[in-house]
Amino acid sequence: MEDLELRLLVVDDEAGMRMAVERALRSFRVELDDLDVRVGLQTSGVESGEEAVEIMESEPPDLVLLDHKMKGISGLDVLARFEDSDLDLLVIMITAYASLETAISATKKGAYDFLAKPFTPAQLKASVRNAVGHLLTAREARKLQEERRRVRFQFISVLAHELKAPLGAIEGYLHILKDGTGLDDPAVFERVVDRSMVRLQGMRKLILDLLDLTRIESGQKKRHLEEVDLVEIARTSRETMEPDAAAREIDIAIDCDSDSLCLTGDRSELEIVLNNLISNAVKYNRDGGSVTVRLRRAGHMAEVSVSDTGIGMTEEEQARLFEEFTRIKNEKTRDILGSGLGLSIVRRITDMYGGEVSVESQPDVGSTFTVTLRADLSEEGE
Repeated sequence: MEDLELRLLVVDDEAGMRMAVERALRSFRVELDDLDVRVGLQTSGVESGEEAVEIMESEPPDLVLLDHKMKGISGLDVLARFEDSDLDLLVIMITAYASLETAISATKKGAYDFLAKPFTPAQLKASVRNAVGHLLTAREARKLQEERRRVRFQFISVLAHELKAPLGAIEGYLHILKDGTGLDDPAVFERVVDRSMVRLQGMRKLILDLLDLTRIESGQKKRHLEEVDLVEIARTSRETMEPDAAAREIDIAIDCDSDSLCLTGDRSELEIVLNNLISNAVKYNRDGGSVTVRLRRAGHMAEVSVSDTGIGMTEEEQARLFEEFTRIKNEKTRDILGSGLGLSIVRRITDMYGGEVSVESQPDVGSTFTVTLRADLSEEGE
């Protein structure tokens, strides 16, 4: 549990009251299990509303215990001064002249709570505990909202960038067909159509990857848990990739100690994992290279590793590999199409199975991706 300290300002023209509050809260801690934090309070005090305004303008505290009746400006006057501000703090009004009218006025001007004098240390702590919980929960909610806005903007920006290139290429090819350039040559016509199809396939893959990612993250993907044979899935994935591999003389081998390796899981999720790993191993391989898919049982975990003899990666490239829309871009990968989402989806699915995904790679030597999956996944365990 993380330790956090908040600043609390006591504004009261009675020195005894300021001292009593400081003494009551000196060793007071608020534990918020939902946020995994333990909160202590650094308490200070001033005797006038004017001093409170100066501090709140220059170095705003997190919490304010604000007396209503004081010499000079009142607590309500202090609240009114900051009624339309965006200060990130909470105010608890304290007064010996408690009335419904005062409470309503204080609340309208932004007070979070109202504490009537005389109050006990227990009442003070209860009010402060509620204020701390409300303040930190609101801050966390704002932080998540800002993060969502940032991620949404980044997502749209990257998506636009990823779609811009293939759309531009297809548009160029269509102009060639429209102008009639090279249409007398069947080879040119066929090449234009083939390249357009490749670009369309790339955009379709991007859309399908996005749908997979959003279904997984939103929890809307209905899971059907059953006994699944990873060896069978690996063989099916190999068959799917055979045409691309054969065109480049890349051999795909499956290595397993037995004819089957079963676990409880969702077949479509495990197909996504194997398809992504084997597809990448072929795409980023060298012509005439090889891909080896190893399947092992390691205690209560199933282990899948996919090795290739391809272009490999640096340590820096490996460090950011499993983030959304991350594609390794260099001279060797310039002409390799991809959405940049496949490995981030693999990571999310692996998390759902209580496992891990890792990579070992060397430039110009190859890469090995290893995924571990809990083999006894069940409805009750989710």
